[in-house]
Amino acid sequence: MVERNTQSCNARAVILNTSVSLERPALAHIATRMRDVFAIGPLHAMSPAPAAATILWREDDGCMAWLDGQADRSVVYVSLRSLTIISLEKFTEFLSGLVAAGYPFLWVLRPDMVGGSSQGADLQEAFTATGDSKARVVEWAPQREVLRHRAVGCFLTHAGWNSTVEAAAEGVPMVCWPFFVDQQINSRFVGAVWRTGLDMNGRVRQDRRGEDGQGGNGVRRDQGVGSSSVTAGETGRRRRRLVGGGV
Repeated sequence: MVERNTQSCNARAVILNTSVSLERPALAHIATRMRDVFAIGPLHAMSPAPAAATILWREDDGCMAWLDGQADRSVVYVSLRSLTIISLEKFTEFLSGLVAAGYPFLWVLRPDMVGGSSQGADLQEAFTATGDSKARVVEWAPQREVLRHRAVGCFLTHAGWNSTVEAAAEGVPMVCWPFFVDQQINSRFVGAVWRTGLDMNGRVRQDRRGEDGQGGNGVRRDQGVGSSSVTAGETGRRRRRLVGGGV
């Protein structure tokens, strides 16, 4: 990746899926090394919805009807997208944190997301703990439509760039749980630079040392607190205003 980025300096121009309002300092720095820099994002706002044949998992459009029945800005939308794998222990703690937050949640849970486990019993626990009306779990969701929905007040995300830009474009504050590659940097910018959400990275690193079963309680505590703090009160309203004006 470093080599590829270095080679990009030899290009005639660079086209980036970002915006000047979101990354002005970074774009200005790139412009000192390259002649032409074009920030044309967010690209998803200019693209049609992806064709069904290009989607890896079947989208559950029924989640939109479920969102219609929820109060404005009350739902925590949870999606770690297509590559993230978590342990069964972390999944259980993650679930407990969502329940502890006390808000309805829409969780995109891929069939292969929890390593080496059957998710059926754990999903049943989610519905038992929260009540059917407060939890909706789907294999895949139409993310752009979900983020635009009036009921969504918070996005618990892996902080991949596409998800970060999509949330920013729709003015949805984020709780970032990064795993690898650019997600660490994106999460830091969300929490410390743009201040449009919470960066859970330090807490996540601490709990990763407990993948063998020694450190899971922090996940439950931090996810509950994180989801609540960006969804409710003046903090949530301020972050929504900041994000909404950022792209």
